[in-house]
Amino acid sequence: MTGLPLSWRNAPWIKATPAQWRYALRNGIAMCLALTIAYYLNLDEPYWAMTSAAVVSFPTVGGVISKSLGRVAGSLLGATAALIIAGHTLNDPWLFLFSMALWLGFCTWACAHFMNNVAYAFQLAGYTAAIIAFPVINILETTELWDIAQARVCEVIVGILCGGLMMMILPSTSDGTALTSALKSMNARLLEHASLLWQPDSNDAIRLAHEKVIAQILTTNLLRIQAFWSHYRFRRQNALLNYLLHQQLRMTSAISSLRRMLLNWPNPPADIRAIVERLLTALGQPQTDFYAVARIIAPLKPHDVQDYRQHAFYQRLRYFCRLYLRNRRWIAALEEATPVTTFNVPRSPALARHTDNLEALWSGFRTFSVLSLIGAWALNAQWDAGSAALTLAAISSVLYSVSPSPFNSLNLLLRTLVLLSLFSFVVKFGLMVQITDLWQFLLFLFPLLTTMQLLKLQMPKLAGLWGQLIVFMGSFISVTNPPIYDFADFLNDNLAKILGVGLVWLAFAVLRPGSDARKSRRHIRKIRQGFIDQLSRRPRLDENGYESLVYHHVSQLNASQDTEARRWLLRWGVVLLNCSHVVWQLRDWETRSDPLSQVRDVCIALLRDVMSERGVQQRPLATTLDELQRICNTLAHHPQPAARELAALIWRLYCSLSQLEQAPAPGTIVDQITPQA
Repeated sequence: MTGLPLSWRNAPWIKATPAQWRYALRNGIAMCLALTIAYYLNLDEPYWAMTSAAVVSFPTVGGVISKSLGRVAGSLLGATAALIIAGHTLNDPWLFLFSMALWLGFCTWACAHFMNNVAYAFQLAGYTAAIIAFPVINILETTELWDIAQARVCEVIVGILCGGLMMMILPSTSDGTALTSALKSMNARLLEHASLLWQPDSNDAIRLAHEKVIAQILTTNLLRIQAFWSHYRFRRQNALLNYLLHQQLRMTSAISSLRRMLLNWPNPPADIRAIVERLLTALGQPQTDFYAVARIIAPLKPHDVQDYRQHAFYQRLRYFCRLYLRNRRWIAALEEATPVTTFNVPRSPALARHTDNLEALWSGFRTFSVLSLIGAWALNAQWDAGSAALTLAAISSVLYSVSPSPFNSLNLLLRTLVLLSLFSFVVKFGLMVQITDLWQFLLFLFPLLTTMQLLKLQMPKLAGLWGQLIVFMGSFISVTNPPIYDFADFLNDNLAKILGVGLVWLAFAVLRPGSDARKSRRHIRKIRQGFIDQLSRRPRLDENGYESLVYHHVSQLNASQDTEARRWLLRWGVVLLNCSHVVWQLRDWETRSDPLSQVRDVCIALLRDVMSERGVQQRPLATTLDELQRICNTLAHHPQPAARELAALIWRLYCSLSQLEQAPAPGTIVDQITPQA
């Protein structure tokens, strides 16, 4: 007797929360409304309007607005490209095929060179052109091309408008609230991270935690972009949000720097761990100010003026506390700000994104090759459904070229297409043939879409599958005005879609993306090139710019299964970033032309001898470490206080640089098979 109530209790409609119901109803109504409007406007393929509404069904207002703008811009650009290419090459099918493949290859390449909405716009420009242009292979009148392009763009815009309308009627939680909560939770996470890293242990859990913290801060940057589009208040405060994210990255660097000092400190004070834990507990309390912090860390202040190690640790720990308290004050000010409040914050650039040019070119070439192959097969075989295969192949090539795991994504898409083929056969030839009006079909479609949206939220492990089922369902059911029920065309079209994606999977298997080890080597090389630039008299990137460059490269292999590649990429990034911070502090130290300034210049010159684009020179590294240690010991006995401050900075440089002793010398066999160079 308990089985039936238990099954009903676990039904998606029963256990759904109000927020989940709001999301499901909003998107289900938007998709049905878009299909209805496009149907009664007599657009030839109204199901694309439903697909467009599904694509922009983001949970926040900023996400809907930003993706809608990117989708409109990409659709217009893709439609223009389709009109130009097809209008000039349609009389020559081979020229048309290679021109379209070249355009889609360019869009694939461009996706990797931009980020967020611009990359999304180029994705849309690629497969919108494919959706418009490939079906015109079978038309006889070129004048129909304009009608098809106009209909596709209208369907896209109808879907976007319906999604935006439902977001206004059933709004979601504020992007600003989500962003502020993420910033506050990130601050708390940094304290937990500091407690973990400031332990004397060395294991993979610490490395993984450091990677996750970096990835979480960079993900918060995406929330900042959504908030930017959701309300003008956050556009006015964009400089503050950038500053807060940079400060959180800087705190991450300070945590790793303090860890290196603890690991290289021969005889740290016995009570240092207890003081640090008491400090982190106090920082977690909202009423704690810097005076309370100063009382807690006062026992760590060195009594021996010659103890440059404790002086360096104390100064860096105090710097971390100031960063944390300042960041917390700014977040509190952000929460209390009104829409007209303005803040005067230090200027910080947007978090940088840097392109792997070689991988981008390879992805563009792969798209061009697979579309040329499928198109040549369709032209030679005179395959009527070749346009469907080309369209799905174009969508898959453009979408998954920048995916961190393209084979997993393509396998999921193939499974989705097979399920949709079976489902659409039952719906089209079992249900739709028996109804005579659209409203009757909507009585079935709306509950189905709402349930699928609820399942997507309640089954996070299968969220990708449910999302693809929702997006691609319209193109498989193919609601048209008037309806068409041709079983041969239906079977041929679905088979072509599956074969198109299958050939893309084969193209990814033959023209494989670069291995994680190769990607790691390229990212490490870029980090080293940036560090060499930091040592020049006039660096191209400032301290914040190089910091965001390093963290961007480190985050690129978060999804990699190659533990060795991730480990060495993180190690190079953290070491060189800590060295970079010391270099900037040495530059800002004192500009007097006395022997101490000359010592400062000698230390920077020693780094130039150690580092090259190919890696670390081990002999100069050992010599440099010995020289840095000798300089520290000498400066510790210098009578001037400035000399002891300089000794503390140089010891921080020594601690950061010493980790590179584990890296093999460039050109060795080990160096060639592992991602250290």
